[in-house]
Amino acid sequence: MLVIGIAGGTGCGKTTVVKRIVEALPEGSVAVLSQDSYYRDRSDIPLEERKELNFDHPDSIEFELLASDICSLKEGREIQQPTYSYITCTRGEETITVSPRKVIIVEGILVLQSPVLRPLLDIKIYVDTDDDDRLSRVIRRDIIERGRTATDVLDRYEKTVKPMHREFIEPSRRHADIIVPNYGDPAVAINILLTVIEKKIGNSSTRF
Repeated sequence: MLVIGIAGGTGCGKTTVVKRIVEALPEGSVAVLSQDSYYRDRSDIPLEERKELNFDHPDSIEFELLASDICSLKEGREIQQPTYSYITCTRGEETITVSPRKVIIVEGILVLQSPVLRPLLDIKIYVDTDDDDRLSRVIRRDIIERGRTATDVLDRYEKTVKPMHREFIEPSRRHADIIVPNYGDPAVAINILLTVIEKKIGNSSTRF
């Protein structure tokens, strides 16, 4: 089993990179774990307070559970991945069954920042994008998918997203094995990445 960590700032294009990797590899050979599914459940506090939480700080993620789930998959056991609602800011009652696969992708803004996760990752990738491009993507996403106003998004960006990116996320790029520049079409970088992945899969004796 090959475990790949993909990190980068909010709106950097991680989802696009993950999608291209999944599409390029044999069907059924990849499972994706999202860091966002492991946000700590804060249903113990009122909704308005939950909306003000700093979701870009490492303490907001239950990395211990994510690491435990990765270890279970490596040992050949299926897991129940949590679900999380951005609307209610709480963990859902339902879970998603994830079975061991030849490739496990772990994606999220803080994946490379976590000292608990890094030793479990065989390939560490950082997707690098211009700050202005990231902001425009975040505005569109949060308005359409998370029911926020443009004012709310910009306010959150200035108060938490931008400072957390500088303090935790951007410095984590030093842990990356591969940096994918996403300033347009990252096709060349992704093709190089796929070559590395396919070579490692071919050299692996573990099959799921």
